[in-house]
Amino acid sequence: MMTGVNTEILIDVWQRLLADPRKSWVLFEHGTCVVLTAPDGELAEQATDLLKKFGPARAGSSAGDFGVIDLKDVEGWVVTGHHNDVLTYVGPDELQDQSQIAVGLFGRSKRHRDGSELHVVHVEDQRGSADPA
Repeated sequence: MMTGVNTEILIDVWQRLLADPRKSWVLFEHGTCVVLTAPDGELAEQATDLLKKFGPARAGSSAGDFGVIDLKDVEGWVVTGHHNDVLTYVGPDELQDQSQIAVGLFGRSKRHRDGSELHVVHVEDQRGSADPA
């Protein structure tokens, strides 16, 4: 039914999607990316705290809500949730049913796993890249 997306592909996808050289972000094992708009201190820890709060889907709450963004520059979709800076990538080969609802539910389940397991696989620290003093 579904296959996983490897870490190198996920890193490449998020680097292309978040091309702004000032954006720091943290990638979790199942494809959820936390964009840090105010990066401070240890980025993995900051992102983990955010994902712990906004990652798990809870039935009947805004944590179960999602939106699906069709990507133009990358194959696949980004599934949004109840926090604007918590985004989950779903690749085109991960699902047979590629309807908006199937993609959204699958992305939400990936975000839930990442929000429960909290396994960081990559940190993109761009804090010093905009102005090398």
